[in-house]
Amino acid sequence: MSRKYFGTDGIRGRVGDFPITPQFVMNLGYAAGKVLASAEHTVGERPAVLIGKDTRISGYMLESALQAGLIAAGVDVYLAGPIPTPAVAYLTRTLRLQAGVVISASHNPYEDNGIKFFSAMGTKLPDEIEHAIEAGLEGDIVIESSNHLGKAKRLDDAVGRYIEFCKGTFPSSMNLRGMKIVVDCAHGATYHIARNVFHELGAEVVAIGVHPDGKNINHGYGATAPANLQKAVVEHKADLGIALDGDGDRLVMVDSAGVLCDGDQLLYVIARQRKEQGRLPGGVVGTLMSNLAFEHALQKMDIPFMRAKVGDRYVMELLTQQGWELGGENSGHIICLDKHSTGDGIVSALEVLLSLHVKNQTLTEALSDLHMYPQVLINVRVARGVDCLKHAEVAAAVAEVELALDGRGRVLLRPSGTEPLLRVMVEGEDKALVEQSAQRIADVVRKLSAA
Repeated sequence: MSRKYFGTDGIRGRVGDFPITPQFVMNLGYAAGKVLASAEHTVGERPAVLIGKDTRISGYMLESALQAGLIAAGVDVYLAGPIPTPAVAYLTRTLRLQAGVVISASHNPYEDNGIKFFSAMGTKLPDEIEHAIEAGLEGDIVIESSNHLGKAKRLDDAVGRYIEFCKGTFPSSMNLRGMKIVVDCAHGATYHIARNVFHELGAEVVAIGVHPDGKNINHGYGATAPANLQKAVVEHKADLGIALDGDGDRLVMVDSAGVLCDGDQLLYVIARQRKEQGRLPGGVVGTLMSNLAFEHALQKMDIPFMRAKVGDRYVMELLTQQGWELGGENSGHIICLDKHSTGDGIVSALEVLLSLHVKNQTLTEALSDLHMYPQVLINVRVARGVDCLKHAEVAAAVAEVELALDGRGRVLLRPSGTEPLLRVMVEGEDKALVEQSAQRIADVVRKLSAA
């Protein structure tokens, strides 16, 4: 059964446009509350849900609407305030709550927002629960009697609890003394958390992107806009830089020279050290966008590698199926299931720092053996209803490019799930050939779409 509202990462859109409206979000809270209230929970107690949010100005409005719907359904609510997505997952699990809800649009601009849920185990909701919530949206709100209404409570120690959790994933016998780190919080949900974690572990921290005003989340800062971090690392003569995104589940890093390191490179650092220490059960899960050089580097270390569809949800599914612990995306979502039930930018950064500490290496030295292949991605607008993947001309162009790459590269054509676009990706050892090849396929797609 297909979902009507839920995507791969909850429900997301522009604030004020359906479904990101107060009325819909209140209905969503009520529908979710009724599903949770009907689930098994401790006799004599109401089910309880944690709500966290990032720093978008619309979070106040949506939090109130969501809270109203849940309380009307007879569900208690814990309000955590601005807090990272992985913090909601952690607190939901440790407080033994029925679910956690995050109000965030992750790396999107402040005009967007969204709602995503975590299960009692701190993982994405099972499909059957999402379907049940969507089915509940078709009905009317029938408010519980006054003696059965839920209550709301502020969780005042949410930030402190999460800081201690993050620090606890780093070995107590080690510290970060002697390191100078620039941390970019994207004016998002980690603005009052990340620098404390690294500072309390001993690092000298320079924090940027830590002055949210409700409208500047992800704007010019964070994992999707790392230029300011690259500049700050060089200016402050730091050992490295860490950039998180608006809701704190994505990570990129910068070496001492200001060179950007993406999720594939950071996964490589973590995987190699775990392999050498005998701490890597199974292999590593990447996605269809993971760099081919990364896959080849893992193969040289006899580390199995599998590709999931793009999206941390699919990485998680494949990790669970295989019984593996480490995976992620080149965009910076990194999952270490022995540390957390979901992707966590701060925890992943600590895993990279642990790997560097154990080998007594800089980030530059740790990546000296990994030479990433040039990767070109072109988004080609196509007419709705036109499936270019089925056209013989496209297949011929792809075959021509693959022949030219001669096994030292690959081609990926991927329709967008949200826009009328075909994403044309080509990567390989020869940058000029890669650029030429991507343009060759894109031109064929454009021609077909215009016909």
